[in-house]
Amino acid sequence: MIFEVIYSIKAIYVLRINITIERNKFHEKLQKLNGFTIFIYLCQLTESPSELANRNLEVQTNPKLGFVRNRVSKMFNFKQWVILVVCSLAILKAEGLFVNITFVRNAVARGAVCLDGSPPAYHLHRGSGTGINSWLIQLEGGGWCNNVTNCLSRMHTRLGSSKKMVENLAFSAILSNKKQYNPDFYNWNRVKVRYCDGSSFTGDVQAVNPATNLHFRGARVWLAVMQELLAKGMRNAENAVLSGCSAGGLASLMHCDSFRALLPMGTKVKCLSDAGFFLNTRDVSGAQYIKSYFKDVVALHGSAKNLPRTCTSRLTPAMCFFPQYVARQIRTPVFILNAAYDSWQIKNILAPRAADPYGKWQSCQLDIKNCQPNQLKVMQDFRLEFLSAVIGLGRSSSRGMFVDSCYTHCQTETQTSWFWQDSPILNRTTIAKAVGDWVYDRKLFQKIDCPYPCNPTCHHRVFTPQDDPPI
Repeated sequence: MIFEVIYSIKAIYVLRINITIERNKFHEKLQKLNGFTIFIYLCQLTESPSELANRNLEVQTNPKLGFVRNRVSKMFNFKQWVILVVCSLAILKAEGLFVNITFVRNAVARGAVCLDGSPPAYHLHRGSGTGINSWLIQLEGGGWCNNVTNCLSRMHTRLGSSKKMVENLAFSAILSNKKQYNPDFYNWNRVKVRYCDGSSFTGDVQAVNPATNLHFRGARVWLAVMQELLAKGMRNAENAVLSGCSAGGLASLMHCDSFRALLPMGTKVKCLSDAGFFLNTRDVSGAQYIKSYFKDVVALHGSAKNLPRTCTSRLTPAMCFFPQYVARQIRTPVFILNAAYDSWQIKNILAPRAADPYGKWQSCQLDIKNCQPNQLKVMQDFRLEFLSAVIGLGRSSSRGMFVDSCYTHCQTETQTSWFWQDSPILNRTTIAKAVGDWVYDRKLFQKIDCPYPCNPTCHHRVFTPQDDPPI
């Protein structure tokens, strides 16, 4: 039977493995197997092979090879074998870079800690050659916690404790050290800042309730990590880019100007927000769910004093978690990278579970191809509102923009969307090329995609019910 499984794998045109585990996030590059392209996404790689058998296997095939889906489905009880075989092949063929974790020194003494009181951490891979004095800081994403209950749950995961983080993290896509996979930043100093505070690095509450031992210190974590990186050479940076995905993409906007203020006057500083432009809108029930959620986050973490004053001087602090009210006042050049049909926002802002108690949106949220005409209409309206917010920032000769019509979330951390032979393109340009041209001032890229389903280069995400649990 194992030979039949291997034979079936080789017949697959596109194989997507999406494994969700509580550990290290690993998005590896495309591999080639006997002429057939395999997309491998190993999300949060586990410690033992036996745990792999409990994860979800998703197979996408070329229409001409439709029989493969049926054959694999019939052998689904042998998915452990399938996963182990593919993982073995990937390990043999992969050229990935794994970077050791670094815990911030003396952070605990300064109160700059994760939710559980453990020290913050990051992964640094040193630059070389022409990139030795250039720095790319990538802020990890992972949502937020808005009340004691979900913060308590979070503090027992890598998103709330550095004790739960893996020692070695895979660097790929925008963090890759291979020129063929990351043409403009491969030889920069590249840093992945781990996210363990639940507030997009904005919280600061001195008191700690001994009953919960929850620490809300995101802003202190931000400063402690930056100070350590400055001491390790970032103070000599000629170029510096603050980037991030999702909650990290939001943080890259909120901390953009303060990041610039930490660096010498002569440093060229820019900020990239990937999937961090969260929209203030009503959900399908008419409620302002996400606005209420962010209000709770700000109140619980004591974030108000650490949000951009250019926003809090005009609006309530909770509104300043929405980039549409913040980005226009940012003085540092910014690049907005976002999907107009951002899958996380469709699931958690447009149609959250609270607004969809009977699960009418679930099938649509898992796969955009399952959406009914009336649901697509709602999503098209969401896109128009999103574009209105982005365009509402006003014209800027320094602000880059790449808004595609893919159903996805975070595109700088996955090799296939960042830079590959069939990566999503706008105006014949990949995301990596658009961002690189903008960073190096070669060309200003400001493009918005046509409505779904017009872009055949999109990699639309397909989820299982266990993927990305709702906030």
